[in-house]
Amino acid sequence: MRILMVTNTYRPHIGGVANSVHTFTGKFRDAGHDVRVVAPEFDAPSDDESGIIRVPALQNFNGSDFSVCLVIPPSISRDLKEFNADIIHSHHPFLLGDTALRLAGQTGVPLVFTYHTMYELYTHYVPADSEPLRRFAKALAATYCNWSDHVIAPSESIRRILRERDVTTPITVAPTGIDPDRFADGNRADFRSQHRIPESCFMAGHVGRLAPEKNGLFLADALAAFIREDPETRRALIVGSGPSKDEMQTRFEKQGVAEQAVFTGSLTGQALADAYKAMDVFAFASKSETQGMVIAEAMAAGNPVVALDAPGAREMVKDRHNGRLVMQENAVSFTAALNWVAEQPGRVQKTLRKHAVESGQSVSAERSAERVLAIYKQAIQAYPNAVKPETGAWDTLLAKIKQEWEIWSGKWTAIEAALETDEARPDAGV
Repeated sequence: MRILMVTNTYRPHIGGVANSVHTFTGKFRDAGHDVRVVAPEFDAPSDDESGIIRVPALQNFNGSDFSVCLVIPPSISRDLKEFNADIIHSHHPFLLGDTALRLAGQTGVPLVFTYHTMYELYTHYVPADSEPLRRFAKALAATYCNWSDHVIAPSESIRRILRERDVTTPITVAPTGIDPDRFADGNRADFRSQHRIPESCFMAGHVGRLAPEKNGLFLADALAAFIREDPETRRALIVGSGPSKDEMQTRFEKQGVAEQAVFTGSLTGQALADAYKAMDVFAFASKSETQGMVIAEAMAAGNPVVALDAPGAREMVKDRHNGRLVMQENAVSFTAALNWVAEQPGRVQKTLRKHAVESGQSVSAERSAERVLAIYKQAIQAYPNAVKPETGAWDTLLAKIKQEWEIWSGKWTAIEAALETDEARPDAGV
C-alpha cells in the first residue's frame, strides 16, 4: 500500500503528533508498505530524512516551537501526485491539512484524518485570541472531519466529543501506541546518580511540553506543595521544554523547594527511558490531550500515575488500581493524591506498579498500527460509493473563517488602542 502522511509537525520537533506520525510510519514500513511523510522544514534535519518531503516553512511561529508552512512549490506538488498514493492520512485540519484535502480530491483517493488535538485550547498561540476564534477552531476541525472519509479518534472520550459536535463521518478509536519494552529497560540508578538524586528519595516526575495548554503552572504548584510535605525525602523531576518553564521554576522557588526540583529539558531515546525509570510516580495535569501517550510510557516503566480527569487520562488511569484520577482541578486535591501514592505501604506500591506495567503493555504500537491499516483498507473499499463535495467549497469555507477572524482581530486591535489611549490621558481614571 502507498501511504501519504501529511503533518504540520514532525521530527526533529518533539511532541505528541510528531511522535505519532513517526511511530506509525515506522510500523507501516516494517510491514512492507511504502510511506511518504509531508512535513514542514525545520531548523535542523532529523536523523533520518528518507521518505520525508519537506515544505518551506516559517520557524517558531509566534514564539512557539511550531512551524507555519508556506506555499508548496510546484515541484513538490508534482512529487506528491507522482507518488500515486492509495490513501492520504492527514494529521491537521489546516495548513498542510488543506493540501491533503485538495490532493485527495484531485487524485481520487480516500482521506483519513486523525483528530490529535483539542484545537480550541491552542488559540493562545495565534494573535487576536478570542472566544469567537475558539468557536471557529471547533467548527473548522468538525467540518474537516466531515469532509474526510474516515476519522481516527485517539480515545473514546474524543470520539464522544466529535459526535457531540455533529461529526457524521465514520470514527474509529485507535491510540498511537508505544513500545513498552523500550520504557521498561530504563536505568534508574544511572539517571539518579547523574542528577544527584538519592535513591532514598521518593520522586514525582513529569514528561511533556511545558506550555499553558498543558497546565504546567498548576502542576508546578501541586508538585511544590508535595515536596514541602517532606523536603528531605521528596523530589520532582520535570522533563521537557516550552514557554512555561521559567514560570514553573519560579513557582518552586516561591515555595522554597527549587533545589528539590530537577529540570532536564527535552530528552529522547535511552535518556528518556532512564528518566521514566528514575521516577516513583508520574504526575499529569493536562486537560488538552486526546490520548495519554506519556501516561502509557510512564506506566510501561512501572510508574503509577496521578492525573486530572480529562480525555486521554481517564482511559488509562483507573483510580486506586494503577494510580489516582483526580476529579477536581485544584492543587490541594492533586497534591493529596500524590501524597496517597507516596504514603502507601510497600506491598501496595508494588501492586500499583504491577498494574501500571500491565496498563502500559496493553497499548502497543504494533496493535495500533494493525488497527489503522484496517481503517485504510475499509476507507479504500468504501470510497467508490462515497459522495465527496468539491474541494472548492472547502476553500470558500476557509475564506469565510479568515474574514471573520480578520474582523475580530480588527476589533481587538481597536479595543487595545482605545485602552492605551485612555491610560495615556492625563485625566485617565478621574
